Amino acid sequence: MKNYILIGIASTLLLAFSCSKKRNEPDTTNPPGTTNPPGTTNPPSSSVETNPPNSSYRPAFEGQTRVNAVRTTTAIQSRVLTSSLTAPWGIAALPDGRFLVTEKAGTMWIVSAEGQVSAAVSGIPAVNSAGQGGLLGLCVDPAFATNRMVYWSYSERLPEGNVLAVAKGRLAANDASMENVTVIYRATPAYAGTNQYGSRVIFDRNGNLVVSSGDRSDPGIRVQAQSVSSGIGKIIRITTDGQPAAGNPFVGQANARPEVYSLGHRNQHGLAFHPVTGNLWEGELGPRGGDEINLIRPGANYGWPVITYGIDYSGQPIGNAIQQQTGMEQPVYYWDPVVSPSGMTFYRGNRIPEWENNLFVAALSGMHIVRLVIADNRVTGEERLLASEGQRFRDIIQGNDNALYAITDGGRLYRIDRQ
Repeated sequence: MKNYILIGIASTLLLAFSCSKKRNEPDTTNPPGTTNPPGTTNPPSSSVETNPPNSSYRPAFEGQTRVNAVRTTTAIQSRVLTSSLTAPWGIAALPDGRFLVTEKAGTMWIVSAEGQVSAAVSGIPAVNSAGQGGLLGLCVDPAFATNRMVYWSYSERLPEGNVLAVAKGRLAANDASMENVTVIYRATPAYAGTNQYGSRVIFDRNGNLVVSSGDRSDPGIRVQAQSVSSGIGKIIRITTDGQPAAGNPFVGQANARPEVYSLGHRNQHGLAFHPVTGNLWEGELGPRGGDEINLIRPGANYGWPVITYGIDYSGQPIGNAIQQQTGMEQPVYYWDPVVSPSGMTFYRGNRIPEWENNLFVAALSGMHIVRLVIADNRVTGEERLLASEGQRFRDIIQGNDNALYAITDGGRLYRIDRQ
């Protein structure tokens, strides 16, 4: 199925369609956000968010939330390449223009640039897809053209409970199977719960893997996000063999895990490196309010569950209801009410110059794609794209052709580019 939609200053709808959302998970209780009227080329003077916040908490600095809206002035076209996927979770670009896609239930597919979906790739280890578990984030080796290596995260059932696991395998020459699959890392301790695993997997510039490991949701275990002796609620940095990466901040520290890169995280569905600075950025789902965009620094503590701009699902405050504490990092940006930020990517290339180095975030409960303009490590503008699609956007990447590609819980794969 192919549909064409104009966004930005183009206000003509070429082909309208609608689709109901397929999934209902925690962190998705808020209605879709609204967008500014089309046809304006100057940035509006107000935020794109018009709904009241869940809390009365005040930001730590100007521009930390509800920043002024911006509007893309280039005429943009989106196209649905396929709508036949089932709850896709992660997407990675292959060198030849095709894509690897994971589905929550445990299947991996190859999708062509035209939207043709292959037979399922065999050899993927069994996943525990209950709750928010499943086959999650993935990435391909920078040298994939020669070594065909793929890395992915998933929820694994062990006798003592469930863990977030990271595996690697070689995509066979005929694309039909994963060969020599090996689990290289497990974010222990195991836990019986099935929510908030994270998890994205990306490569850094040194050839190491960066993995987001969620807090596993429940109050009794989420406190481990503050402990450097636990793999829960962390950003993990490991080699492709699963060993702690050289230069990690807690290497050699007593009672600390050497793979830990940062701590105090809740449910991190987004990881991306800035294409110019090389800084690591992270997107994190909050409870009711308090979704975060963070600039990740080695060894830093991002506060969960001690500080947060959100409240509990019951409406009660979390912990001591504080938003700042010495020794804990502030988010660069947060949303209240939530948009449920998922996968994210920085835009690079010259096809849409005004998007250069902007951060694009797939929003689940927000049911749109967020565009954040960032200058000097601060968010200076926000735009909401494809809000009329009625889709829960799960992941977004930039393809080898410099277009953006986004997958949705409703099974769609979008290509987004200039007209």
